[in-house]
Amino acid sequence: MLSINNLSYFIGGRPLYENANLHIKPKDKIGLVGQNGTGKSTLLKIIAGEYLPSSGEVQKAKDCTIGFLNQDLLSYQSEESILQVALAAFKETLALQDEIDQVLKQMETDYSEDVINRLASLQERFEANEGYTIKAKAEEVLEGIGFKTEDLTKPLRTFSGGWRMRVMLAKLLLERPALLLLDEPTNHLDLPSIQWVENYLKTYEGAVVVVSHDQTFLDNCVSTIVEVSSHTLTTYAGNYSFYKEEKKERMEIQQNAYENQQQMIKQTERFIERFRAKASKSNQVQSRVKALERMDRVQEVVNDEAFVNFNFKFSQKSGRHVVTLDHIGKSYGDLVILQNTTARIERGDKIALIGANGKGKSTLLRIIDGSEKISGERSEGHNVIKAFYAQHQLEALTLDNEIIQEMVQAGSNKTETELRNVLGCFLFSSEDVFKKIKVLSGGEKSRVALAKTLISEANFLLLDEPTNHLDFQSVNILIQALQQYEGTFITVSHDRHFIRGVANKIWYIEDHQIKEYPGTYEEYEFWKSQHEEVEKQEEKAAPKKEKVKAPIANSELNEAKKSLRKLEYELEQVEKELERWEEKSKSLEVKLADPKLYEDLESAEKVQKEFEEVKSRLDKSILSWEKLVEDISKLQEVIS
Repeated sequence: MLSINNLSYFIGGRPLYENANLHIKPKDKIGLVGQNGTGKSTLLKIIAGEYLPSSGEVQKAKDCTIGFLNQDLLSYQSEESILQVALAAFKETLALQDEIDQVLKQMETDYSEDVINRLASLQERFEANEGYTIKAKAEEVLEGIGFKTEDLTKPLRTFSGGWRMRVMLAKLLLERPALLLLDEPTNHLDLPSIQWVENYLKTYEGAVVVVSHDQTFLDNCVSTIVEVSSHTLTTYAGNYSFYKEEKKERMEIQQNAYENQQQMIKQTERFIERFRAKASKSNQVQSRVKALERMDRVQEVVNDEAFVNFNFKFSQKSGRHVVTLDHIGKSYGDLVILQNTTARIERGDKIALIGANGKGKSTLLRIIDGSEKISGERSEGHNVIKAFYAQHQLEALTLDNEIIQEMVQAGSNKTETELRNVLGCFLFSSEDVFKKIKVLSGGEKSRVALAKTLISEANFLLLDEPTNHLDFQSVNILIQALQQYEGTFITVSHDRHFIRGVANKIWYIEDHQIKEYPGTYEEYEFWKSQHEEVEKQEEKAAPKKEKVKAPIANSELNEAKKSLRKLEYELEQVEKELERWEEKSKSLEVKLADPKLYEDLESAEKVQKEFEEVKSRLDKSILSWEKLVEDISKLQEVIS
């Protein structure tokens, strides 16, 4: 379907790729991984045709359509509603609808057979394109990635960049290109939306190439990993977990081969040095010299996995009770976030606060911090020293400071050597610590802000989306650091790999209440799946036990509402069609009742034939109308 052959790409003389190769087949699900700066996003832009390779070529089949989601789309704005923006994915179908509307307008004065036949042809094509369902499909995708039903009619410009990116993702998924290129699609998604996209991509009919730092996302929706490293592309036939194990084995084999070759080279060099001056050995010496020159050298393995030993020091431990919330309430106007809810954080708790966006997770974090006004009572325990990390901490960094200066000014009383060791843990090598904050990337600034938080000697950390903008290596460093942290923390995160690595309790907000699961994320997932299964069984059993209607689950209710909207739209179209055929039928009846018509038998036969055809279409429309009315009535009963 698409081939990359001997690709080279240079930026300012620095190679990103040299003679790289990759073949993408139909239905391939590929995860593109590698350290930041290795050129993953650049490769997607080369495939999409936005960048031209320095040498080599990208060949694609004629029928290979490409859809590309990238961070540049964050700036896209429109006055149209987000539903209309998403519907733009169906260009051909919308064009057909416009043509049908024009023909219908023409039929107000022209009932010729050509016009009728043209309408019938357009309607057949419209139906073949599933035109009556495109609105329902767009609504399903938009709601799947986190939009509420009432949001769909709002203009795109009223949403933040992250939400606009979701709309562009929805449009792209609805276009269903042969090759889908996704650059960090989970960056602006909450956990339920990430899981929805995972399930969508699993069954996607085309090929997918995705750049992501979400390890669980890659595990769940790709079957091939392509690693960008050393200016080339290396393929691993499995998901991300398979890639990690396979890479470890390959590195061991390569390192052994490197060490064996180095030993052989040293022995050969010793032989050459020892017998270089002996004429009797000159042929053997020359043979070994040439062998060394021709030898394909095995590269020494560079292990990019970082292991840290982060030494946290507290000036004092907190008391047993860190923060207690009693009968807390929080609202923004009519929007209720929390209502008369109670929760407690105790020393040693490692809490992950999860759930969909809009539920109030960041608000709850600020309530725990004490920086948000509430009703009810918040109390803080003995000797609690807090440190709060959120994305706005990046803006609080002093741009003209060097990294090491920024760390010194954090006021931890650590020596420069200790601070350098901490920065080393966060991938800032000896010379990097003198970089100015203003030249750092978003991910590098995040690492500096996190390092500042962790050296603060706080015994209670509040972390809001700490893995945003971090690559795999940085996320793993943060996991190791928090595993060694002996204090208490609560973190908001949608990164399941991160949550699995650090949390011993799970919090979520449901029905305006703080709910707690006292266990790890794996245990929570198992409990949740069992809980949902029990609910399904109870729903199935309820109608048999009772004659009254069983309560419908939220997921089923939403599905019923979507189906109802789809049927109502179809009914509206059928009613328009019914009205047209009724008017046409009445018009032909008037003609058939005119005696003058039968003075020309050929014309009479033509009108009679047209009348029978219109009558047949009218009968079909009536049957469709009756069935839709019946189906809508049933759904309305379910919803009520």
